[in-house]
Amino acid sequence: MDWLQIVVLSLIQGVTEFLPVSSSAHLILVPVFSDWPDQGLAFDVALHVGSLAAVIIYFREELLRMIGSWFKSATGKGTDEDARLAWWVILATIPVGVVGLACKDLIEQYARSPVLLAFGLIVFGIVLGVVDWRFRGSRSEYQMSWRDALLIGLSQALALIPGTSRSGITMTMALMLGLSREASARFSFLLSIPVIVLAGGLETLDLVESGIDVNWSDLALGTVLSGVSAFLCIHFFLSFIKRIGMQPFVIYRILLGIALLWLFA
Repeated sequence: MDWLQIVVLSLIQGVTEFLPVSSSAHLILVPVFSDWPDQGLAFDVALHVGSLAAVIIYFREELLRMIGSWFKSATGKGTDEDARLAWWVILATIPVGVVGLACKDLIEQYARSPVLLAFGLIVFGIVLGVVDWRFRGSRSEYQMSWRDALLIGLSQALALIPGTSRSGITMTMALMLGLSREASARFSFLLSIPVIVLAGGLETLDLVESGIDVNWSDLALGTVLSGVSAFLCIHFFLSFIKRIGMQPFVIYRILLGIALLWLFA
């Protein structure tokens, strides 16, 4: 891999991982406009490590409180709002974990289909726009119930459909349940932690089994660039949606979906 490929792929992964625009749809466009070789499984793992580090660092204070309170709750020492939020993250992760493991081969077969990506972008983009316009409320992530968490978790399983966007569909469901834009995004970002761990763990197992030699300098650069861009994306996205909302991302998704259909259909 040359340095330009490393930079482009790292920035695409870092920025689109947390935006409601589907990172897979963007990564599929890279070979269209370049003759770069496939980046390989090891580099994919490195990019996931960068994204994971970014969200953990950004929410470090909340995560420390949640972990401490969760252990107290799990040992019968009382449950506060941080413990409940930690339980809700665990509950909401179960559906995507079960469906992902059960449908792993099917997902890998169709995940790169440009036409499916395009329809996923357009359809779920329109749904996000309608929900953000009609249903959003003012509740915070700390005011969620277990039913809210379960419904968001079930919606997250839909992200296995190409083009849906994990962050997009979880924010959509959270908004539909009456959470504010910021709360919807924050809970979606917290949910990304176990999901990235699970996905990265599966990729790591595949990598170990393959016995592929890796270029550690490429991986280190990709991890850093992905992490920094993801951190900045989280920070500015939370500020952006508070002032402007989701509609610009809806328009972008529809245009990108149309572009994919024009290029590949």
